[in-house]
Amino acid sequence: MPYPVITQDSVVWLTEAEMVEVDRVMIDDLEIDLLQMMENAGRNLARVAIDLFAPSSVWVAAGSGGNGGGGMVAARHLANAGIEVTVTTTRPGDDLTGAPAHQFGILRRMDVDFSDEPVACDVAIDALIGYSLRGAPRGRTAELVRAFGDLSCALSLDTPSGLDVTTGEVPGALVVADATLTLALPKIGLRRHPAVGRLLLADISVPRAITEPLGGAPDFRRSPVLELVDSPGTPA
Repeated sequence: MPYPVITQDSVVWLTEAEMVEVDRVMIDDLEIDLLQMMENAGRNLARVAIDLFAPSSVWVAAGSGGNGGGGMVAARHLANAGIEVTVTTTRPGDDLTGAPAHQFGILRRMDVDFSDEPVACDVAIDALIGYSLRGAPRGRTAELVRAFGDLSCALSLDTPSGLDVTTGEVPGALVVADATLTLALPKIGLRRHPAVGRLLLADISVPRAITEPLGGAPDFRRSPVLELVDSPGTPA
């Protein structure tokens, strides 16, 4: 395995509300910029795509929020590594705002390819919906979620799009991933869910002072990416 393995019982699992509070403390109290966390997430996502799948071509489906911004950071790092990358966004680039608009602009200036439709690829990156799912995916987002069903290999950022990270419920279309790179701490709804695939955990620079009081800080000293596995003896 390319990453250190830790058991799922060795870290705390968060609800959506708890992860929202972690992000709030990071941004409002510690003034760790969203762009910094997004860069860490996207860089690790690109690394996982390369390490697990060794692709020559990648399609990135990016939403209009922070999850999509992380996907676009990954696209940049993959392009820098010489991998053929195509990006599809749920909104036109000129309609994006904030950090995702910033990431889109970088890719456009780099002449990364954009497409209105999914493209054939070795790996498809799902960066459509993060932890803040609000009912079934709708409109363009739902179309792109369903498109993953026609692709051979999927890597999701933070959670498979369409999965409620607190309850594990699936209210509509869902990406079924071969692997999921979740961020900072795992979310309860991902635990042993069949749509998650291999579950990995990435360091996005959340201080231990935040994660330890929650009940279990990941040990990222050996690697910024860890793989979460069942504890020995866990029933299948």
